[in-house]
Amino acid sequence: MVEMFSYPFMQRAMLVGLMISICAALVGVSLVLRRNSMIGDGLSHTAFSAFAIATVLGVAPLYIALPVVIIASFFVLRLSQNKRIHGDAAIAVLSASSLAIGTMAISVSKGVNIDLNSYLFGSILAVSWTDVILSGFLALIVVALYLFAYHRIFAITFDEEFAKSVGVKTGLYDAIFAAICSVVIVLGMRLLGSLLISSLIIFPTLSAMRLCNSFKKIIMASVIISILAFVAGLMMSYSLATPTGATVVIMNLVAFIICYLLGKIQKS
Repeated sequence: MVEMFSYPFMQRAMLVGLMISICAALVGVSLVLRRNSMIGDGLSHTAFSAFAIATVLGVAPLYIALPVVIIASFFVLRLSQNKRIHGDAAIAVLSASSLAIGTMAISVSKGVNIDLNSYLFGSILAVSWTDVILSGFLALIVVALYLFAYHRIFAITFDEEFAKSVGVKTGLYDAIFAAICSVVIVLGMRLLGSLLISSLIIFPTLSAMRLCNSFKKIIMASVIISILAFVAGLMMSYSLATPTGATVVIMNLVAFIICYLLGKIQKS
């Protein structure tokens, strides 16, 4: 442990990872319960495209990716409200288009050294102290917005039509929630990559739902499971010299299996 955290890149990875784990667990509960969990996949592919283009242009990727992904989240929200295009179809269009644009930008770039694997699967070496500070600031905003809109998010999670009928501005809170999801996706991209970040949103919630049966308890359990799985994954990644993102996802899978078995025992 002492040797592991004597390296600055491990310190940065732990700080950013803990913040991402908390934020991802918060948004994951609502996304899974609303059956919109795949929106994270679509937005992460959009972030991949934005990161690739920003790197080719020589611009700081985080500052380009964040506004692009927020705009994309609003775009998906609008499309999913269109009766002619279902939400899953809108996400599929966004996901495929973004991956194609990002891959094309990398392939046509000349004189730019881009590690494609770091975008797809993440890299703890890519996390700088600037990322840590920016991640901390954005994570505070995410948690503050979530707490501020908690009751409205609860309402639109379970029955959006009823919430609208009692005067809740569902459009506004859907937009706030979409922006929160965008921030979480962009923050997690550097650490886990575009192909793995959505798992950090989905797995902790599914694990928590095996053990808890109330919205508040699921949120609390999801946050705890997310943090424990990330810390265990980071430590195992360092010990075994395995990719961080993949190891964290595997630990989340292990946590889900354990919670599933515990849930079965609890019911019996």
